[in-house]
Amino acid sequence: MLNQFVVVGRLAKDPELRQTESGKNVTNITLAVPRSYKNSNGEYETDFIDCVLWSTVAESTSEYCKKGDLLGVKGRVQTRKIQTDDEKVKQVTEIIAEKVTFLSSKKQNKTE
Repeated sequence: MLNQFVVVGRLAKDPELRQTESGKNVTNITLAVPRSYKNSNGEYETDFIDCVLWSTVAESTSEYCKKGDLLGVKGRVQTRKIQTDDEKVKQVTEIIAEKVTFLSSKKQNKTE
């Protein structure tokens, strides 16, 4: 069996590095990925893919990347159940990143 996922998209927000209780570095990112076809209104929709980055991948992504940067992520799909504040159980699907490739930075406007 094979569980492999490859996606290319832009960071929806700046990555924030944090540590688990056991001291491991982790960051969660969301990639904005436009669909390759138009909807019934003639517009391209965007999917937002949640990814979890661990250890050195999390550290380097948090240090060098910011909102709008184009990233390639290779990893595996994982589902888990979480309990919400209102006691409901919700299933979460996310990508556990094995490799992140920095493809380009979004150009910043400089005003002088």
